[in-house]
Amino acid sequence: MGNHFIGIITHFDLYFLWRCSVIVVTVIGTIAAIFTTMAFIPQILKIRRQGGEDLSYFMLLFYLTGVLLWLAYGLIIHAPAVIWANTAASILVAIALIMKAVYPSGKLSQLPDTRISAGLDGGVSLPPLTLQGGRRLRIAVDMDEVIADAFTPHLSIYNWRTGQNVTAEMIAKEGVESAIPAQFRPLFDAIPHQPGFFDNLAMIPGSERALQELSSRFDVFIASSAMEVPSSFAAKFQWLRTRFPFIPPSQIVFCGTKEILDADYLIDDSSRHFEKFGGTGILFTAPHNAREHAGLRVHGWDEVLELLPVKREAEESVASQRLVDAPA
Repeated sequence: MGNHFIGIITHFDLYFLWRCSVIVVTVIGTIAAIFTTMAFIPQILKIRRQGGEDLSYFMLLFYLTGVLLWLAYGLIIHAPAVIWANTAASILVAIALIMKAVYPSGKLSQLPDTRISAGLDGGVSLPPLTLQGGRRLRIAVDMDEVIADAFTPHLSIYNWRTGQNVTAEMIAKEGVESAIPAQFRPLFDAIPHQPGFFDNLAMIPGSERALQELSSRFDVFIASSAMEVPSSFAAKFQWLRTRFPFIPPSQIVFCGTKEILDADYLIDDSSRHFEKFGGTGILFTAPHNAREHAGLRVHGWDEVLELLPVKREAEESVASQRLVDAPA
Protein backbone atom coordinates (compact mmCIF):
# COMPACT_ATOMS: atom_id res chain seq x y z
CA MET A 1 0.00 0.00 0.00
CA GLY A 2 2.88 2.31 0.78
CA ASN A 3 4.34 1.78 -2.64
CA HIS A 4 0.95 2.40 -4.21
CA PHE A 5 0.65 5.69 -2.30
CA ILE A 6 4.13 6.69 -3.40
CA GLY A 7 3.17 5.87 -6.97
CA ILE A 8 0.13 8.14 -6.73
CA ILE A 9 2.27 10.98 -5.41
CA THR A 10 4.79 10.43 -8.16
CA HIS A 11 2.13 10.51 -10.86
CA PHE A 12 0.65 13.63 -9.33
CA ASP A 13 4.05 15.34 -9.27
CA LEU A 14 4.69 14.40 -12.86
CA TYR A 15 1.29 15.73 -13.90
CA PHE A 16 1.86 18.94 -11.95
CA LEU A 17 5.28 19.41 -13.55
CA TRP A 18 3.79 18.73 -16.96
CA ARG A 19 1.05 21.29 -16.42
CA CYS A 20 3.59 23.85 -15.20
CA SER A 21 5.76 23.24 -18.24
CA VAL A 22 2.74 23.69 -20.52
CA ILE A 23 1.85 26.95 -18.78
CA VAL A 24 5.44 28.21 -19.03
CA VAL A 25 5.64 27.30 -22.70
CA THR A 26 2.27 29.00 -23.34
CA VAL A 27 3.37 32.16 -21.53
CA ILE A 28 6.66 32.25 -23.41
CA GLY A 29 4.88 31.71 -26.70
CA THR A 30 2.32 34.41 -25.93
CA ILE A 31 5.00 36.94 -24.98
CA ALA A 32 6.97 36.08 -28.11
CA ALA A 33 3.83 36.52 -30.23
CA ILE A 34 3.13 39.92 -28.64
CA PHE A 35 6.66 41.19 -29.26
CA THR A 36 6.95 39.91 -32.83
CA THR A 37 3.53 41.33 -33.67
CA MET A 38 4.08 44.71 -32.00
CA ALA A 39 7.52 44.98 -33.63
CA PHE A 40 5.88 46.24 -36.81
CA ILE A 41 4.20 49.21 -35.11
CA PRO A 42 7.40 51.36 -34.93
CA GLN A 43 7.89 50.75 -38.67
CA ILE A 44 4.37 51.99 -39.40
CA LEU A 45 4.97 55.08 -37.25
CA LYS A 46 8.17 55.75 -39.17
CA ILE A 47 6.31 55.49 -42.47
CA ARG A 48 3.81 58.05 -41.15
CA ARG A 49 6.67 60.42 -40.30
CA GLN A 50 9.09 59.92 -43.17
CA GLY A 51 7.37 57.84 -45.82
CA GLY A 52 7.96 54.29 -47.02
CA GLU A 53 10.38 55.05 -49.82
CA ASP A 54 13.17 53.01 -48.20
CA LEU A 55 10.99 49.93 -47.63
CA SER A 56 11.01 47.08 -50.13
CA TYR A 57 7.71 45.92 -51.59
CA PHE A 58 9.15 42.40 -51.93
CA MET A 59 10.09 42.28 -48.24
CA LEU A 60 6.60 43.38 -47.19
CA LEU A 61 4.91 40.95 -49.59
CA PHE A 62 7.10 38.03 -48.49
CA TYR A 63 6.46 38.92 -44.85
CA LEU A 64 2.71 39.17 -45.45
CA THR A 65 2.75 35.80 -47.23
CA GLY A 66 4.60 34.26 -44.29
CA VAL A 67 2.20 35.53 -41.61
CA LEU A 68 -0.82 34.48 -43.70
CA LEU A 69 0.63 30.96 -43.94
CA TRP A 70 1.21 30.96 -40.19
CA LEU A 71 -2.40 32.08 -39.76
CA ALA A 72 -3.58 29.17 -41.90
CA TYR A 73 -1.40 26.81 -39.87
CA GLY A 74 -2.89 28.15 -36.61
CA LEU A 75 -6.42 27.63 -37.93
CA ILE A 76 -5.61 24.07 -38.94
CA ILE A 77 -4.18 23.07 -35.54
CA HIS A 78 -6.61 25.26 -33.57
CA ALA A 79 -3.85 27.30 -31.85
CA PRO A 80 -5.42 30.54 -30.53
CA ALA A 81 -2.09 32.32 -29.87
CA VAL A 82 -0.86 31.60 -33.40
CA ILE A 83 -4.18 32.72 -34.86
CA TRP A 84 -4.51 36.08 -33.11
CA ALA A 85 -0.82 36.95 -33.39
CA ASN A 86 -0.66 36.35 -37.13
CA THR A 87 -4.05 37.98 -37.73
CA ALA A 88 -2.75 41.14 -36.07
CA ALA A 89 0.60 40.88 -37.89
CA SER A 90 -1.08 40.48 -41.28
CA ILE A 91 -3.20 43.57 -40.62
CA LEU A 92 -0.15 45.62 -39.64
CA VAL A 93 1.83 44.50 -42.69
CA ALA A 94 -1.13 45.28 -44.94
CA ILE A 95 -1.35 48.77 -43.41
CA ALA A 96 2.36 49.27 -44.06
CA LEU A 97 1.94 48.20 -47.68
CA ILE A 98 -0.96 50.58 -48.22
CA MET A 99 0.84 53.50 -46.55
CA LYS A 100 3.99 52.87 -48.61
CA ALA A 101 1.95 52.87 -51.82
CA VAL A 102 -0.08 55.98 -51.01
CA TYR A 103 2.55 58.08 -49.23
CA PRO A 104 5.94 57.07 -50.64
CA SER A 105 7.73 60.20 -49.43
CA GLY A 106 5.83 60.87 -46.22
CA LYS A 107 2.50 60.60 -44.52
CA LEU A 108 -0.89 62.17 -44.99
CA SER A 109 -1.37 63.98 -41.73
CA GLN A 110 -4.41 63.53 -39.60
CA LEU A 111 -7.25 66.04 -39.29
CA PRO A 112 -6.02 68.34 -38.01
CA ASP A 113 -2.58 67.73 -39.54
CA THR A 114 -0.06 67.33 -36.75
CA ARG A 115 3.03 65.43 -37.81
CA ILE A 116 5.51 65.16 -40.65
CA SER A 117 3.63 64.59 -43.88
CA ALA A 118 5.04 64.48 -47.35
CA GLY A 119 3.80 63.31 -50.68
CA LEU A 120 0.35 64.93 -50.76
CA ASP A 121 1.26 66.60 -54.02
CA GLY A 122 3.11 63.72 -55.57
CA GLY A 123 6.02 63.53 -53.14
CA VAL A 124 8.63 65.96 -51.93
CA SER A 125 12.23 65.41 -52.95
CA LEU A 126 14.66 66.72 -50.35
CA PRO A 127 17.94 68.20 -51.57
CA PRO A 128 21.26 66.62 -50.60
CA LEU A 129 23.20 67.94 -47.62
CA THR A 130 25.58 69.92 -49.81
CA LEU A 131 25.28 71.15 -53.37
CA GLN A 132 27.78 71.07 -56.18
CA GLY A 133 30.76 73.25 -55.42
CA GLY A 134 30.59 72.44 -51.72
CA ARG A 135 28.03 75.14 -50.84
CA ARG A 136 26.11 74.26 -47.71
CA LEU A 137 22.36 74.12 -47.96
CA ARG A 138 20.45 77.20 -46.84
CA ILE A 139 17.52 77.00 -44.48
CA ALA A 140 15.21 79.99 -44.14
CA VAL A 141 13.25 79.96 -40.88
CA ASP A 142 10.17 82.04 -40.22
CA MET A 143 9.85 83.79 -36.85
CA ASP A 144 6.23 83.94 -35.64
CA GLU A 145 4.86 80.50 -34.58
CA VAL A 146 8.09 78.82 -35.69
CA ILE A 147 10.66 80.14 -33.24
CA ALA A 148 8.58 82.82 -31.46
CA ASP A 149 5.22 82.10 -29.81
CA ALA A 150 3.13 85.08 -30.88
CA PHE A 151 -0.11 83.10 -30.98
CA THR A 152 -0.47 82.57 -27.20
CA PRO A 153 -0.33 86.28 -26.22
CA HIS A 154 -2.37 87.17 -29.31
CA LEU A 155 -5.21 84.89 -28.22
CA SER A 156 -4.87 85.88 -24.56
CA ILE A 157 -5.19 89.60 -25.34
CA TYR A 158 -8.14 88.92 -27.62
CA ASN A 159 -10.00 86.94 -24.95
CA TRP A 160 -9.29 89.57 -22.31
CA ARG A 161 -10.59 92.41 -24.48
CA THR A 162 -13.67 90.67 -25.77
CA GLY A 163 -14.61 88.46 -22.85
CA GLN A 164 -14.49 85.45 -25.17
CA ASN A 165 -12.93 82.11 -24.26
CA VAL A 166 -11.41 81.00 -27.54
CA THR A 167 -8.77 78.29 -27.13
CA ALA A 168 -5.96 77.07 -29.34
CA GLU A 169 -7.83 73.78 -29.71
CA MET A 170 -10.87 75.62 -31.04
CA ILE A 171 -8.72 77.46 -33.58
CA ALA A 172 -7.10 74.19 -34.66
CA LYS A 173 -10.46 72.44 -35.04
CA GLU A 174 -12.60 75.20 -36.51
CA GLY A 175 -10.12 77.62 -38.07
CA VAL A 176 -9.68 81.32 -37.32
CA GLU A 177 -12.56 82.36 -39.57
CA SER A 178 -15.06 80.24 -37.63
CA ALA A 179 -13.64 80.66 -34.12
CA ILE A 180 -13.35 84.45 -34.25
CA PRO A 181 -16.73 86.17 -34.81
CA ALA A 182 -16.80 88.64 -37.69
CA GLN A 183 -17.48 91.63 -35.40
CA PHE A 184 -14.23 90.92 -33.51
CA ARG A 185 -11.97 90.28 -36.49
CA PRO A 186 -10.72 93.88 -36.81
CA LEU A 187 -9.74 93.85 -33.13
CA PHE A 188 -8.11 90.43 -33.50
CA ASP A 189 -6.11 91.52 -36.56
CA ALA A 190 -4.98 94.75 -34.90
CA ILE A 191 -3.44 93.15 -31.80
CA PRO A 192 0.04 92.42 -33.32
CA HIS A 193 0.28 96.09 -34.34
CA GLN A 194 0.21 97.24 -30.73
CA PRO A 195 3.48 98.73 -29.39
CA GLY A 196 5.48 96.20 -27.42
CA PHE A 197 3.63 93.14 -28.68
CA PHE A 198 6.80 91.47 -29.98
CA ASP A 199 9.08 92.52 -27.12
CA ASN A 200 8.83 89.51 -24.81
CA LEU A 201 7.51 86.62 -26.84
CA ALA A 202 8.36 83.16 -25.54
CA MET A 203 10.51 80.89 -27.69
CA ILE A 204 8.91 77.88 -29.34
CA PRO A 205 10.10 74.82 -27.37
CA GLY A 206 13.21 73.26 -28.84
CA SER A 207 13.85 76.05 -31.33
CA GLU A 208 17.08 77.34 -29.80
CA ARG A 209 18.72 73.92 -29.59
CA ALA A 210 17.48 72.93 -33.06
CA LEU A 211 18.78 76.09 -34.74
CA GLN A 212 22.15 75.62 -33.04
CA GLU A 213 22.33 72.08 -34.43
CA LEU A 214 21.17 73.17 -37.86
CA SER A 215 23.65 76.03 -37.92
CA SER A 216 26.49 73.54 -37.55
CA ARG A 217 25.45 71.80 -40.78
CA PHE A 218 23.56 74.41 -42.79
CA ASP A 219 23.49 78.15 -43.44
CA VAL A 220 20.50 79.25 -41.38
CA PHE A 221 18.65 82.49 -42.12
CA ILE A 222 15.75 83.99 -40.19
CA ALA A 223 13.19 85.19 -42.72
CA SER A 224 10.20 87.09 -41.34
CA SER A 225 7.50 88.70 -43.46
CA ALA A 226 7.70 91.71 -41.19
CA MET A 227 6.11 93.99 -43.78
CA GLU A 228 2.78 92.63 -42.55
CA VAL A 229 3.49 94.53 -39.32
CA PRO A 230 6.01 97.25 -40.31
CA SER A 231 6.20 98.63 -36.77
CA SER A 232 7.64 95.32 -35.57
CA PHE A 233 11.07 95.63 -37.24
CA ALA A 234 13.02 96.97 -34.27
CA ALA A 235 11.31 94.73 -31.70
CA LYS A 236 11.77 91.60 -33.81
CA PHE A 237 15.42 92.34 -34.49
CA GLN A 238 16.14 92.93 -30.81
CA TRP A 239 14.25 89.77 -29.86
CA LEU A 240 16.30 87.72 -32.30
CA ARG A 241 19.64 89.18 -31.19
CA THR A 242 18.77 88.43 -27.56
CA ARG A 243 17.40 84.88 -28.00
CA PHE A 244 19.45 83.70 -30.97
CA PRO A 245 22.80 85.51 -30.76
CA PHE A 246 24.49 82.78 -32.83
CA ILE A 247 22.48 83.90 -35.89
CA PRO A 248 24.47 86.86 -37.30
CA PRO A 249 22.57 90.03 -38.26
CA SER A 250 23.60 89.47 -41.88
CA GLN A 251 21.42 86.33 -41.85
CA ILE A 252 18.27 88.05 -40.58
CA VAL A 253 15.90 88.95 -43.40
CA PHE A 254 12.77 91.08 -43.10
CA CYS A 255 10.68 90.93 -46.25
CA GLY A 256 7.21 91.14 -47.72
CA THR A 257 7.14 88.10 -50.00
CA LYS A 258 9.34 85.07 -49.46
CA GLU A 259 9.60 84.16 -53.14
CA ILE A 260 12.72 86.35 -53.21
CA LEU A 261 14.55 84.02 -50.81
CA ASP A 262 17.42 82.05 -52.33
CA ALA A 263 17.22 79.10 -49.94
CA ASP A 264 16.85 75.35 -50.22
CA TYR A 265 14.33 74.97 -47.39
CA LEU A 266 11.76 77.32 -45.92
CA ILE A 267 10.30 76.41 -42.53
CA ASP A 268 7.16 78.51 -42.14
CA ASP A 269 3.75 78.43 -40.46
CA SER A 270 1.96 79.68 -43.58
CA SER A 271 1.78 77.47 -46.67
CA ARG A 272 1.03 80.46 -48.89
CA HIS A 273 4.71 81.41 -48.66
CA PHE A 274 5.59 78.17 -50.47
CA GLU A 275 3.61 78.95 -53.63
CA LYS A 276 6.42 80.80 -55.43
CA PHE A 277 9.31 79.75 -53.23
CA GLY A 278 11.99 78.01 -55.28
CA GLY A 279 13.05 75.48 -52.64
CA THR A 280 11.30 72.96 -50.41
CA GLY A 281 8.62 74.31 -48.08
CA ILE A 282 8.14 72.74 -44.65
CA LEU A 283 4.94 73.72 -42.85
CA PHE A 284 5.48 74.13 -39.10
CA THR A 285 2.28 73.19 -37.31
CA ALA A 286 0.45 75.93 -35.41
CA PRO A 287 -3.19 76.13 -34.31
CA HIS A 288 -4.16 78.42 -37.16
CA ASN A 289 -2.75 76.12 -39.87
CA ALA A 290 -3.84 72.75 -38.48
CA ARG A 291 -6.50 72.43 -41.19
CA GLU A 292 -4.13 73.28 -44.06
CA HIS A 293 -2.75 70.58 -46.30
CA ALA A 294 0.91 70.81 -47.20
CA GLY A 295 3.43 68.76 -49.10
CA LEU A 296 5.63 68.53 -46.02
CA ARG A 297 4.60 69.20 -42.43
CA VAL A 298 6.35 68.98 -39.06
CA HIS A 299 5.02 69.21 -35.55
CA GLY A 300 7.81 70.64 -33.43
CA TRP A 301 11.54 71.04 -33.80
CA ASP A 302 12.38 67.43 -32.97
CA GLU A 303 10.64 66.45 -36.17
CA VAL A 304 12.60 69.06 -38.12
CA LEU A 305 15.82 67.44 -36.91
CA GLU A 306 14.43 64.02 -37.86
CA LEU A 307 13.46 65.24 -41.31
CA LEU A 308 16.71 67.01 -42.12
CA PRO A 309 19.88 64.91 -42.12
CA VAL A 310 21.48 66.62 -39.11
CA LYS A 311 21.45 63.72 -36.66
CA ARG A 312 22.29 61.10 -39.24
CA GLU A 313 25.21 63.07 -40.64
CA ALA A 314 26.52 63.79 -37.16
CA GLU A 315 26.34 60.10 -36.22
CA GLU A 316 28.12 59.09 -39.42
CA SER A 317 30.81 61.71 -38.78
CA VAL A 318 31.41 60.41 -35.25
CA ALA A 319 31.51 56.81 -36.48
CA SER A 320 34.02 57.73 -39.21
CA GLN A 321 36.20 59.56 -36.72
CA ARG A 322 36.19 56.53 -34.43
CA LEU A 323 37.37 54.34 -37.29
CA VAL A 324 40.18 56.78 -38.04
CA ASP A 325 41.22 56.95 -34.38
CA ALA A 326 41.01 53.18 -33.81
CA PRO A 327 44.39 51.48 -33.39
CA ALA A 328 45.51 49.32 -36.29
